[in-house]
Amino acid sequence: MPRKLNTPELARSHGLAGVGFAALIVLGNAVLVPAGMPVTGTETGEVLAFFAGERTAVGLAAALTPLTWVLAALFGAGAVRALWDAEHERRQAWALAGLAGLILQNALFAVVIAIRLALASTEHSEDAARALWSLHDAVFTLNGTFLALAMVGLSLAGLRAGLIPRWHAALGMTGAALQFTSASLAALVIDHAGPLGLIGLTGWLLWVVWIAAYGLTLARVTPWRRAAAS
Repeated sequence: MPRKLNTPELARSHGLAGVGFAALIVLGNAVLVPAGMPVTGTETGEVLAFFAGERTAVGLAAALTPLTWVLAALFGAGAVRALWDAEHERRQAWALAGLAGLILQNALFAVVIAIRLALASTEHSEDAARALWSLHDAVFTLNGTFLALAMVGLSLAGLRAGLIPRWHAALGMTGAALQFTSASLAALVIDHAGPLGLIGLTGWLLWVVWIAAYGLTLARVTPWRRAAAS
């Protein structure tokens, strides 16, 4: 018989927080992308035109982010609680690494949102806008490091605990590899708009699917399989 997670109600609520997090980040992009949100490496003139003409879209997307960050933290805390086992210290360490990744990506993305609001809130000279957008692109791309840490930590801990199946862990590790590669190539990604940006985008799409599936797994309470041997 597969063992049940501790405190089922906690697992359900925190699992649903993970699903909500995934839904909100998709919704935020559904607002910005059709509005013409500039991609990494976009010329300053296009950036200024977007933020001057789409203040409502930027503000609406930003309004979703505080709840998004809260849900991410709740999901991470619930995942760690579900995976916690004093007899498996290595699993604990990976779970805590995953939680650290979630918290750090919250903090770094707060900087991204703050820069977007600053660009949309008032008029800027071209030099000021170029500096702000360059900082935005750098922080946005480097954030892939923490998305990778979250996926690696919680994927390995979940697989060792028998909470998630192998395909789910493989999805997380693949997304993590893409995100980490994009972050490592941040200088090139920023300076050369084009195909290199697809590395991070693909990793981000895998991240969304991974975290939604993880949340659903927690909400189900019962692990997919018996705990795996460490």
